[in-house]
Amino acid sequence: MSAALGLPTFPAVEAVDVDDEARRLVRMACSILLDYPENGFAERILAVRAMLPRLPEAVARLLTDFCDAADALGERGLQIAYVDIFDQTRRCALGLTYYTHGDTRSRGQALIGFRRALASAGFELAREELPDHLPLLLEAAALDETGIAEDLIEANREGIEVVRTALRSYGAPWARVLDALVLTLPEPSPEVAAAYARLVSQGPPTELVGVALPALSDCPIPVQER
Repeated sequence: MSAALGLPTFPAVEAVDVDDEARRLVRMACSILLDYPENGFAERILAVRAMLPRLPEAVARLLTDFCDAADALGERGLQIAYVDIFDQTRRCALGLTYYTHGDTRSRGQALIGFRRALASAGFELAREELPDHLPLLLEAAALDETGIAEDLIEANREGIEVVRTALRSYGAPWARVLDALVLTLPEPSPEVAAAYARLVSQGPPTELVGVALPALSDCPIPVQER
């Protein structure tokens, strides 16, 4: 909570400077670790561990913590925990338009906006995830030369912070991954802080019958189809 205003605030982190190569590596590592741990996930953990020497120490330490926790849980244990956290808990939903549009009709319009933005950056979605799925956006940001995918992530910071706060409250190992991610994002603006406080206090938007849907141009910037 904010001491001055009594408003919810997200856990503070001290941002680190990263060059373009390190930023892309962080995005790819976070994408891998936030995705569903399919069979063979242990090999992906090894791939992330191989990236760590090229990352800032604070980021590498957080990602190491997650990799160690994943190894301790084992593949099946990690799969069970993933479903419990991300599929059964709304505050941990990885579809970012949920936080800006809730389960309203306008969310469909926002998803179209995301898909179009990704297409403009040269990405054609080939997987089952919707275009606002955070692991997908992170993979796109690791590869994107236009900056659109990175802009989309930054434009949805309040939703990312809601997920990060929830993961921390549950003691879920994925909190370390989002901690690592936000270490490499710009400092959040007052507008982001206010949007976060509204989300925590009031929840995502709900359907309002009779209210006109926003134009596609009003949707958050959305993100190769995989």
